[in-house]
Amino acid sequence: MARWEFKLPDIGEGVTEGEVVSWLVTVGEVVKEDQPMVEVMTDKATVTITSPKAGTITELIGKPGEIVKVHGTLVVYELGNGGAAVAAAPAPAAEAAAAGKSAGPAATAVGDIKEDLPGMSLMRSSSGPATGSPVAGGAGGGSAQTVASTYFADKPLATPATRKLARDLGVDLRTVAPTGKLGRVTKDDVERSKGGPTQGANGHQAQPAAATSHASAPQHARDAVKIVAPSAEAAALEERTPFVGIRRKIAEKMSTSKNTAAHFTFVEECDCTQLKALRERLKPKAEKEGVKLTYLAFIAKAVVAAMKRHPTLNSALDESTNELVVRKYINLGIAASTDAGLVVPVVKDAEKRSLLDIAREIDRLGNAAKGGKLKPNELSGSTFTITSLGQQGGLFATPIINFPEVAILGVHQMKQKPVVRDGQIVIGDVMLLSLSFDHRIIDGHIGAAFAYEVIGYLQDPDRLMLDG
Repeated sequence: MARWEFKLPDIGEGVTEGEVVSWLVTVGEVVKEDQPMVEVMTDKATVTITSPKAGTITELIGKPGEIVKVHGTLVVYELGNGGAAVAAAPAPAAEAAAAGKSAGPAATAVGDIKEDLPGMSLMRSSSGPATGSPVAGGAGGGSAQTVASTYFADKPLATPATRKLARDLGVDLRTVAPTGKLGRVTKDDVERSKGGPTQGANGHQAQPAAATSHASAPQHARDAVKIVAPSAEAAALEERTPFVGIRRKIAEKMSTSKNTAAHFTFVEECDCTQLKALRERLKPKAEKEGVKLTYLAFIAKAVVAAMKRHPTLNSALDESTNELVVRKYINLGIAASTDAGLVVPVVKDAEKRSLLDIAREIDRLGNAAKGGKLKPNELSGSTFTITSLGQQGGLFATPIINFPEVAILGVHQMKQKPVVRDGQIVIGDVMLLSLSFDHRIIDGHIGAAFAYEVIGYLQDPDRLMLDG
């Protein structure tokens, strides 16, 4: 029998690590080649990695919620006869890169996007059922020390550095109540659990958890205290689910955007009467080509045309070098709703595509998103995002920028409303467009000019055939 280590393959552009979401195999299990083995969450997608070889699993590296580096060991096998010859074989993605071929399902296949994922456990009392979620603090006047004595999470979230500190101090992470973002255990949590003081941001010693007052706790910790330990009657009427997986990634990205970009929103209406008529004329021709021609394709084409006149809208701020990066290519993110949450598949090189080609790609990506079949590279690299709620579009909204982009377009429901044409009140097909901009980069008059450029193309869509 030969020992063989399977390393986490390169699963997407710019991805350096992945969070183990769920193991689909167990130690001692005999697995077949291409058998689903583990779900890994990256910043781009949830990826189901299959077994590259048949063998017996002897070790699984990383519990659900832990981070594994790309090219870090993920699974250890024992192979049968002939295994020694492949014991040092590189990961499938590396083999494929050397051969100039795709790594196939093991590196790129995206599994079902799920709402309920493992990775966190409810806080449990030593003598009773679950009483809360894995967040810090207490309720009903109880001290943090009391909470810590009853806290237990069998799959705590923590960075590798925090886990090393816990090992060095002899602290069981499962008993440490987290105060970090989204229920993650921090180094301070570990040190407080050990009983020693930690250095605060101002250089003064922080008090142990038992001595920390409610008033001095961070805002997110104070908010958590209010819901940690409800009464038995209230707990019976509540349902708690782990906040992990794609929902957690969405939360992190939205928080980063709101806390970094200086949002401002511009709203204006668009008379789509001519656009509606043009679409009705072109639909039969598109259907003959096997393409579903939606309004979204026209809107995407209008954004591309307007962006050529306002290239700053296709930029991003590189804060590490303090440079504004203006892209010469246009990759349109098209927000799509799935059962697990919002994902943003990307129409690459939209400036090179015809109206029909854009419509075809939007339809393909939308179907892949709903079926959980998107590849990681289809979820990365967007330079501008369009989000639409279709028939549920409402009047208007203030969309959150898909950071680090500098703008996002929200499309709302088209409604029949009175409009004025040539001094006459007539019925028109009108929708509102909401555009949010990063005010650090986009001035108000630039944002407004871009919005009116998009509206101009939609109100007179024949221009798209000339300028787009």
